[in-house]
Amino acid sequence: MRVPAGDVTLIKKPLKIASSAVDPQVRDRVSEMLSTIERDGMDAVRRYSRELDDWDPESFEVTADKAQATAGLDPKLRESIDFAIEQVAGFAARQLATLTDFEAETLPGVVLGQRQIPLAHVGAYAPAGRVPMLASPFMTVKVPKVAGVDRVIACTPPRAGRGVHAPTLYSLTASGADAVYCLGGVQAVAAMAFGLLDGAGPVDKLVGPGNAFVAEAKRQLYGQVGIDMIAGPSEVAVIADDSADPELVAADLLGQAEHGLTSPAALVTTSRAMADAVIAEIDRQLDDLAKVGGADVPGAAWRDYGFVLLAADHEDAVRLSDLLAAEHLEVHTDRDDWYLKNLRNYGSLFVGQRATVAFSDKVIGTNHVLPTAGAGRYTGGLSVASFLKTVTWQRIDTDEGVRTVAPHVVTISQADLMPAHEATAAKRLARLHRD
Repeated sequence: MRVPAGDVTLIKKPLKIASSAVDPQVRDRVSEMLSTIERDGMDAVRRYSRELDDWDPESFEVTADKAQATAGLDPKLRESIDFAIEQVAGFAARQLATLTDFEAETLPGVVLGQRQIPLAHVGAYAPAGRVPMLASPFMTVKVPKVAGVDRVIACTPPRAGRGVHAPTLYSLTASGADAVYCLGGVQAVAAMAFGLLDGAGPVDKLVGPGNAFVAEAKRQLYGQVGIDMIAGPSEVAVIADDSADPELVAADLLGQAEHGLTSPAALVTTSRAMADAVIAEIDRQLDDLAKVGGADVPGAAWRDYGFVLLAADHEDAVRLSDLLAAEHLEVHTDRDDWYLKNLRNYGSLFVGQRATVAFSDKVIGTNHVLPTAGAGRYTGGLSVASFLKTVTWQRIDTDEGVRTVAPHVVTISQADLMPAHEATAAKRLARLHRD
């Protein structure tokens, strides 16, 4: 998410410019690792796991010890995870109900149709680093299971060489993962893409967030397998007018800035007084976060990548927001429904001050795997549709259908200088005349 160019009033400027360019060192290292793993298979996967994660178990699959690994979890945490999975599954099921098969006679004797076919095999990556992201499996394991995917496997990295992160494991198994592997990084993504982990072969699609190396591995593997998207640092924008609560606006900006040191947070406001109030409130809340050791990441992200734009009016706020195309977009105004109808570029929209990004990140039901770095201009986020192939079919039931369609195919094929195409239609017409 970058500051829009042109006639823009900046109240707070970012110190650094967000870039979506791939670090050449990351690109080259990932390319080398993928080539080595494709050539040497599980031997290379094991070498990299030992070298990078100090992790070299007899088997990477987490099997008999699943129950033991999660036995000590706080029952309250289990309850919250189960609640969130239920919400995500329910929303995905409602999405699925809107994606239908159909057939229609579009011309006499010409029948066209559409089918929704689930993918067969999906690989999900579940991070377990500085912030484990327990909700990631809800989005990347449960949703494909709702879509009807036959097999969903998941990889999650070991924690400090000690094995699987128990809350992440519970989240994965409760979401319905068919197999879980304690394996992280590029080696995990490559093992799923190359079909090295089980007898089911390569996955059809890779999904799930990860660090810069995981993201680059997915980018380089795209085409050999499908991917959800190439996600950059998490980002948020808030549109606020003078009716907003500066304390909530500031909290929501810092909440997403907590994701990482390079996570942009932007305020678009029609009120200079609101801009000043939010900036002051952010400073106050960072002082509060510092008391509990939680200010370093959001503070640095806000300092380096945060910015505040002053819009001339509500229409201008929409214009600026659509230029940003933020991953997460909140609206805190006295005309929230108007914004809902007029905004068009965002990953997911949070309407009104009661709705905060964290609700969706964790439990509310909508998917939190969303486009970043301006990609909201041309795509939405992960959904149940991401795990379905919308395929078409056609049938000609009558001679009349051939007579209606074939002459036009002959004419267009002649103009295209494609005589073999022309012949496929002409031969069918000839058979009608002959018969």
